[in-house]
Amino acid sequence: MSDLQSVPRRFQNGCSQIPRSDQVRIVEGSTLYGARLVANRSFQCGDLILPLMGKPAAPSYRTIQVGASTHIEGPLLAYMNHSCRPSAIVLTRDLAVRARKALECGEEVTFFYPSTEWKMVRPFHCLCGAPDCIKYVAGAEKLPVDLLARYHVNPHVRKPAAEALAHATVRWSTNHNELAHRTP
Repeated sequence: MSDLQSVPRRFQNGCSQIPRSDQVRIVEGSTLYGARLVANRSFQCGDLILPLMGKPAAPSYRTIQVGASTHIEGPLLAYMNHSCRPSAIVLTRDLAVRARKALECGEEVTFFYPSTEWKMVRPFHCLCGAPDCIKYVAGAEKLPVDLLARYHVNPHVRKPAAEALAHATVRWSTNHNELAHRTP
């Protein structure tokens, strides 16, 4: 069975056209990214902005990774731009996009792409302008664990990050012990 066939039905919500929403709207050509998703009303921290809906898809710049090898594409998801100071959090287990902070009507809905993406199909230079900007967005695989710890990171990304850290620690410990034994 292919990975796309194994996508849980809860992700498969027939999103072939842009849905109407009183929560958010797409604003075309208003940023360096071309288009953006903005709040149609105010949200408090933790409020549901929109459910995470989409169809199973092969990884692309328009998809969100929702599992170790599972991506979905939804018409609104493609307009959620990246920010190193995101206004929203994508929660893949809860199938939700929630406000990370209070948002005002008209404010852009952004999220930290490495929170869902282990490896990016199309890495890019970040234009968010945040003082703590990571500069180049290529997925969590390319970021140090201490940087990832500043963000909500979904379980399917946290697991390989922890495995990479464990492997690096074992390698360092082994090399350190070898060097220690050679030291007179």
